[in-house]
Amino acid sequence: MPAFSYRAVDAAGKQTKGLIEAASKAAARADLRKRKLLPLSVDATSQKGTAARGAREHRLSLKRQVLVTRQLSTLIGSGVRIEDALKVVADQLTSARDASLLLNLRAAITEGRSFAEALEDAPRSFDESYRASVRAGESSDRLAEVMEHLALALEERGRNRQSLVLALIYPALLALVSIGVIVALLVFVVPDIVRVFTARGADLPGLTKGLIAVSGWMQVWGVRLGAGLGLAVLAGLALLRRPQARMAWDRMLARAPGISPMVLRLNSAQFSGTLATLVQSGVPLADALGAASGTVPNRFVRSRVAQITQEVNDGASLSKAVEAAGVFPAMLVAMIASGEASGRLGDSLARAAADQSASLRATVSTIVALVEPAVLLVMGGIVMLLVMAILMPIVGLNALAG
Repeated sequence: MPAFSYRAVDAAGKQTKGLIEAASKAAARADLRKRKLLPLSVDATSQKGTAARGAREHRLSLKRQVLVTRQLSTLIGSGVRIEDALKVVADQLTSARDASLLLNLRAAITEGRSFAEALEDAPRSFDESYRASVRAGESSDRLAEVMEHLALALEERGRNRQSLVLALIYPALLALVSIGVIVALLVFVVPDIVRVFTARGADLPGLTKGLIAVSGWMQVWGVRLGAGLGLAVLAGLALLRRPQARMAWDRMLARAPGISPMVLRLNSAQFSGTLATLVQSGVPLADALGAASGTVPNRFVRSRVAQITQEVNDGASLSKAVEAAGVFPAMLVAMIASGEASGRLGDSLARAAADQSASLRATVSTIVALVEPAVLLVMGGIVMLLVMAILMPIVGLNALAG
């Protein structure tokens, strides 16, 4: 049955809201009255209209996807029917929008659709690789095992994202605060000191004159510069929404010296991890490649994966096609070749994904370890120049006074 969001008041006049499953709005209102609640509003979350658009556009967070997938895996593995498992998980969610999404999936299943078909109603929460895995699990009667694989894959993705964010927070905050301090010195402190020097008619050193020039420029053009940079960033983001511009940008990232190894390693880890999950779930290789390509963030690399898919469909081996693409590391090619030779491609891909993820984490840790002292040195050097530019004229004035 579809889900309805409601607002109602009880006998004491206290207002309450939540979700209720019913065959229709009238049935939902009748059910609320049976609970001794006076319905104020009852809106469908799976039908056409504003409420339905909001439900379809709602997206589960990665953390919530992991929780839902893990709980569904446990319940299905215990013999609970999928529609009942969705009801149990939905009842445990604190977010009404998350719960309504699962209840709408349950309604689709009770109407005769498969779980994979129901997931197509929520593409923002469950991507193509997720749906392909579920479809394979249902066809092979291994849905519980597939959900377990998906939960592990989502957890690994969440850990990688969290590690990257946490690693970059401190250097970013350090740079931001340092830039703010330097700008404040140039705009608010230096002008007052300049007036003191000017009043005494002191002959200023070249470093101080340069500081005064920079301070004056910042006062006149600083706001315009900030506005210009903000507009440039917004314009760049808008431009990257165009497919051709995004493709050019991603191609540059994939080929830029110094940056490309990390970019390709990130995409390699995502591709091999998703492909491993799909292959281990019993998805045919050609279909698995098509679904895995959609999870690759770099569109240039994604286009190469499309070429790999075409070559595999034409009869080429996966290892040869991946090697010919030229965007994945040699280690991944070797692991795929080993998996094809032993007939355990899924396990080889899983090990390759784990190696790529570990290598990526090590690279990020190294970069962060270098960035932190680099930021300190650069910002410390700039502050030292500011202090020297201010102290040198003061020392000169003291010498004249002595």
